[in-house]
Amino acid sequence: MHVYPYLNFNGRAEEALNFYRDALSGEIVMLMRYADAPKDVQGMGEVDPNWVMHARLAFGANVLMISDTDRPAPPAGQITLSINLEGDTDKARQVFAALSAGGQVTMDLHQTFWGALFACFSDKFGVNWMVNCQL
Repeated sequence: MHVYPYLNFNGRAEEALNFYRDALSGEIVMLMRYADAPKDVQGMGEVDPNWVMHARLAFGANVLMISDTDRPAPPAGQITLSINLEGDTDKARQVFAALSAGGQVTMDLHQTFWGALFACFSDKFGVNWMVNCQL
């Protein structure tokens, strides 16, 4: 199990991604734009199709994930911690249930078009989390 910082921006994710890549001598190992999502996916909001839906920057043994969102957030709201698991769906359900208890679920744990179980929520302390279990 790993915890990866996930930074959200409002139209500046690609700029930030390139900045962090250069600053951290990293490598962009994944970049998906909103235009890359299937057209029938709901809940994507009214965002620019060229915005970054998900990017993954690797540097050393670390990963920083970045995306654009149309939801305004104060600086503290720009950070989401992402729990990532590989194929352990029981553990994903356990972690989701434990961390979301007493918090606010914004997207329930469900199977996604990118082949993962995925959920978004704030815990009871207001910390933003995602669970992503690659299937």
